[in-house]
Amino acid sequence: MDKIGHRLFQHTGDSSQKSVPDRHAAIPDPGESDADLLDAYSRAVVRVVESVGPAVVSVVVEKNSPGRRGEQVGAGSGVAVSPEGYILTNNHVVQGAGRIEVRTADGTALPARLAGADPATDLAVLRADTGDLVYASFGDSGKLAVGQLAIAIGNPLGFNSTVSTGVLSALGRAFRSRDGRLIENIIQHTAPLNPGNSGGPLVDSRGRVIGINTAIIPTAQGICFSIPSNTASWVLPQLVADGRVRRGYLGIAGQSHPLPQHLALALGLAANQAVEVVSVNRVSPAGRAGLRAGDLIVAINDTCVTCVDDLHRFLAAWPIAEPATLKIVRDRRRITLPIIPAEAAACTVAG
Repeated sequence: MDKIGHRLFQHTGDSSQKSVPDRHAAIPDPGESDADLLDAYSRAVVRVVESVGPAVVSVVVEKNSPGRRGEQVGAGSGVAVSPEGYILTNNHVVQGAGRIEVRTADGTALPARLAGADPATDLAVLRADTGDLVYASFGDSGKLAVGQLAIAIGNPLGFNSTVSTGVLSALGRAFRSRDGRLIENIIQHTAPLNPGNSGGPLVDSRGRVIGINTAIIPTAQGICFSIPSNTASWVLPQLVADGRVRRGYLGIAGQSHPLPQHLALALGLAANQAVEVVSVNRVSPAGRAGLRAGDLIVAINDTCVTCVDDLHRFLAAWPIAEPATLKIVRDRRRITLPIIPAEAAACTVAG
């Protein structure tokens, strides 16, 4: 990680380490006269908006195409996460952009560049041409509870700091990203979202970012989704340092395959489901390990494998180029194969 990426996570510590003035969003207490007019719920929302709103930006994307130079093709939202100009948004907001501009809450327009993107989590980081941004802090999405207050802040259709409120209606949801990977621990909430809210923050009552709004089901009322802040916290430093998230891959195409119960019992398997290898790239780690089409992967190291997503989870956490062990069933026999995962290309979806 470069020096900038290292500094990114020092701003909540000793202020003497900051290279720019600290403009961290702080939640002010409302005055006594205001408190008399507002109930507790309203006060909480007002305080959050006053503190986090200045950290939310509008993201305008232009794409140059033959005969239509400078055409605006999309707009979304983002949230500044460091005073050096790093802004978190959705990958689908900036994908394929030729020119990116961010507009702060006070109307300042700043050119920005794509610092890194991760289609697998639909997250991207922009670097704005500034060194003095109000920025927000992450909360711990692992400690959220269904029913707690959720506040969505964004810039839909260019309207700055548009606010909607709701509650967390479900945790631990999962859906597919645009590249086919499973995104897990998704937050479902009822804070209404509009076109252009994508990339904006979902915030708790203490002004901490608990998610990045990413999707809405148009035909259903009150069903909105956010990428959890813990996922964003894991992805962010990698995008700042390397421009991508490094993930391992094996080089197979696979599908879930049921195992007859008597076979699972006879072989002492923990589950009656496995991943059937449909095809193998000969020059991939799987090809070099001797994996064949028709093999059934039942485990990798000590992790049980019942679907391709199990392989993705393991490979996302396992160090690249670190030897691992595949446990497979071939011709009704258990076989162990050593394998060394390699770094996946950006477009790789299969295991």
